[in-house]
Amino acid sequence: MTLTKLSPRLQLSMLLGMLFATPMAFAGNTGNEFNSFYTYLLGLAQGFLGKAIAIAAMIVGALLSLAKGNPMPVLVGIGFAIFLQYGPTVVTGILTATV
Repeated sequence: MTLTKLSPRLQLSMLLGMLFATPMAFAGNTGNEFNSFYTYLLGLAQGFLGKAIAIAAMIVGALLSLAKGNPMPVLVGIGFAIFLQYGPTVVTGILTATV
């Protein structure tokens, strides 16, 4: 499909999208307005509260697995614990990536 076959409204929206998407590339590593809030949440997620929630998720999953006779709840609990521990690092890496 060539650009001339696209409607003028779609062409304009594509052009505006390309123009305004460029500043968003700097959104992860500029500005200090929310730095203290980010540090606070990161400390909660990767500190003792995050570890306690991860352990609780595994215990609840194990108890549900025993009650139902199905291994899926304990696997979901383990997956949640892994996500809670490594998720903030992955999100930080994605948002602060430079090209």
